[in-house]
Parts: sequence; C-alpha cells; structure tokens
Amino acid sequence: MTRLEELERAIASLPEEEYRILRCWFLERDWEKWDGQIEEDSAAGKLDFLGNEAREAKKGGKLKDL
Repeated sequence: MTRLEELERAIASLPEEEYRILRCWFLERDWEKWDGQIEEDSAAGKLDFLGNEAREAKKGGKLKDL
C-alpha cells in the first residue's frame, strides 16, 4: 500500500468532527499557498496587465461605479 493510500484510508476513517477540522486545515493551507503565489507573481510584474487593463477601461469609459 502506498503512502497516499494509507492517508486516504486514515482520512476516510476519521470521525466527522476530525474530518471537518482536517478540511479546514487543508483549505487554509491551500489559501496560504495561493496568497504566496499571488505575492510572488505581483512582485515579478506578472499581474501588471490587470492594472493596465483597468486603466484602459477607465479611459474608455467602460467602468461603472459600484
């Protein structure tokens, strides 16, 4: 049995409350990784196009006030 299969079995056997806690932990970990990737991409200039698109849309009158 692989390590992944062992983990799958262990997770499948968790009581509902422990499974809920694990899910929350896992989701939080994913969001932390996502936030880190966004920060890296932003620092590297990979997201600059978003600001440029917004400025162009504003100049063209394509943006609406919220």
